[in-house]
Order: sequence, then structure tokens, then C-alpha cells
Amino acid sequence: MIPDDEPASPNGSAGPSLEEDLDPRLLDLEKDEEPAFLRGQKRVPVRRGPLPKKAANRLKIALLSMVALGVVGAIGLTLYRYGTHSWRFRVEGSEQIEIAGLHNVTRAQVMEVMGADIGRNVFFVPLDERKKQLEEIAWVESAAVMRLLPDRLKIQITERMPVAFAQVGSKIALIDIHGVVMDTPPGSTKKYSFPVIVGMAEAEPLSTRAARMKIFGDLVRDLDSGGAHYSQDLSEVDLSDPEDVKVTINDPNGEVLIHLGSSNYLDRFKIYVAHVQEWRQQFQKLRSVDLRYERQVIVNPDEEKPAAAGKAKAKPKPAVRKK
Repeated sequence: MIPDDEPASPNGSAGPSLEEDLDPRLLDLEKDEEPAFLRGQKRVPVRRGPLPKKAANRLKIALLSMVALGVVGAIGLTLYRYGTHSWRFRVEGSEQIEIAGLHNVTRAQVMEVMGADIGRNVFFVPLDERKKQLEEIAWVESAAVMRLLPDRLKIQITERMPVAFAQVGSKIALIDIHGVVMDTPPGSTKKYSFPVIVGMAEAEPLSTRAARMKIFGDLVRDLDSGGAHYSQDLSEVDLSDPEDVKVTINDPNGEVLIHLGSSNYLDRFKIYVAHVQEWRQQFQKLRSVDLRYERQVIVNPDEEKPAAAGKAKAKPKPAVRKK
């Protein structure tokens, strides 16, 4: 029985409902836990290939590159075999060897080096080795050896340029600015008008001769710098002492040896040119002049039997002293 003091529930059931007994805050929490969006609880698997797309593209490019390299290699090997074995690339005779730049070097000298390549495949000619062998010829400064396909060789020779005669031991030969000594070409009709350089030992190395020739080059360049071409008056240049370059002058009244020291060649030589006639009048015989000293000139210092020492007529510029 339902007690009289308890009202009936709105839906006609007796007693309080479950929702009325629960705390309203608990009801709110349960409502909040419901998801805002519905999701499938089971993942759907995605089917993929064995390689990623980017890796597959790279592999494809690598394979194509290998195929291309293989084709190129096969073509290259075929061409190599053809080039190294075909008669079309054989140097059959000396007429297939072209030589340019010859003046003092003869064709026979060049063919002594290149003759071994007649009958050889042009690709088997050792160009660097032939270049070195050609440059061992005294007159050859540099050489270039080239292949001209299918069956020719071209040699370009650059010859040395002589600048003086050199007395080396008992031998007199031509010499270039680098100190290389060259014999006069056989049968040559060319006339050379050079001074003779003395003071070079036969056993001295090329580097020493090259250093002496540098001094000679400086001397000639300095003497000709004023446009007077004084170097043409030199008959002999003594380079035995780098600190005292001595030159012998061609003079109708007799040769004169001049000491020029190691610098200021032109200024010192001009003193000689300006005063040589005075000195010839003052001294019975003018054989040598030493111009190495400031404001003082020594006349005939190289005489084996010098005359009595004495000063010449006083000159303010330069002072002349006789030995």
C-alpha cells in the first residue's frame, strides 16, 4: 500500500524515480562523456605497393642510366678495336709526317726521332715521349707532336734564337739567352754578327751559364735603351766576374777594355764615349778604362807592365787616374 502522505508519481508509479534520487551533477558528467563526433572503431587497412613511388622512380632512372652506359661502352669498345687494328690508321711512310718550323734543324734530325713510328698505328705513337726526344736536339727550344686522323702526324718545331758566340773551353759556338750552346748548323750560309762571351767553364752546369746570360741580356738591354745601340760596338764580353762585367770595344784606333761593374752600364759607357778622344790624346796608348768608381776613372789598369803611376790632367768630372 502506498502511504497517504506520499503523492503519486506523474507516470502513475508509486515512489520516487531513479533520476530524482541521483545527484544532478552526476547526470551532467555522463552527458559530457558522449563523443561530439562518431568514429568508426575499426581501422580500414590501405593496400600499398612493395616500393614507395619516389624510390621506384629512382630505381627506374638508375636502370635506364646503366643501360645507356652499357650501350655507349659497347660502341666505344667497337670503335677502339676498329681504330687500333684497322690499316686505315697506320703511318705508312715519312710523307705522312708533316714537319713545320725548321730553319736550322734539318728534317733528317727530326726523322731520326720519328722514324720508329713509320708502320705504327697512329694511336700507338707516344706523343709525350717523342716531344721530349725532339727537345733534346740542341737547336730545338720546344716541340709539339700531334695526331692528324686517320693516318698522319704533325710536328711543330720552335727553334732557339742565338744571341752571341760563346767561348767554352777551346770551342766557340753560338749560345742563346738561356745558356744553351749550339753548333753552327752544317751547310748554313747565314752570317751572325755577335760579340764573343768569355768566362764560361766547360764543366759548369746549365744553370750557371743561364745566370751569366741573364747578366748579358741586362747589359745589352741597358746599352741599347737610349736608342744609340751601343751593344753593336762590343766585340767581347767577359762574364767571369758577375760583379765586374768587362767589355771590349771595336775602335779603329785600337781595342779598349772597359770595366762596367755590375750596374748602370749605360751611364758608365756614356762616360767612355764622351771622354775617349781626350784620353787618347793624354795617354800614349789607351788599352783599358775602369769606370766602376764614382767621379773617378782609372786608365790602363790592366797593363802587365804599367807605366809610372801618375794623374792625368785634372778633370772635375770625371777625375782620371793613370796606372
